[in-house]
Amino acid sequence: MENDKKLGLGKTNLILILVAFAVIIIGFITMTGSTTTVQFNPDIFSTRRIVVGPAISFVGFIFMIFAIMYKPKSK
Repeated sequence: MENDKKLGLGKTNLILILVAFAVIIIGFITMTGSTTTVQFNPDIFSTRRIVVGPAISFVGFIFMIFAIMYKPKSK
């Protein structure tokens, strides 16, 4: 526990930050799509890309704030 005093964030905070980062990455991956065709692809307006992906990323960013501010209970 002496190592926690040297760092600004504890081990629990770092794990939560990694989870939040993974959720953000999943949200961005959900928003991406292939644009290999030269013609217009109407799939760019799908619900997955314009609603679900940004919502997942937003939840990840909110969870990141929580992960940074989280203070474990004292023993």
